[in-house]
Amino acid sequence: MATYVVFDVEIRDAARFAEFMQGVKPAIEAAGARYLARGGAHQVWEGDWQPRRIVLLEFPSAAAWQAFYEGPVYQGLKAIRDECSSARLVSFEGLAS
Repeated sequence: MATYVVFDVEIRDAARFAEFMQGVKPAIEAAGARYLARGGAHQVWEGDWQPRRIVLLEFPSAAAWQAFYEGPVYQGLKAIRDECSSARLVSFEGLAS
């Protein structure tokens, strides 16, 4: 079953974040995942969530997501991401229609 990951990211240093993106894009593809949405305009319809920049990823499975997130490639890139941004993220399993 596919696993979806939602990132809510606040970028503090755009140049450094671009360096992170150069590394993370091929790492995501190598993990068999893909971007479904990234950084488009958004509107809150209910609740008090105030997202900054939203990214939606699809991984082939929860195990693929966990292996990617905990693996050495992403953990090295995450160190860069943590220097230049703050993020909230959640993963959930689901079926695409």
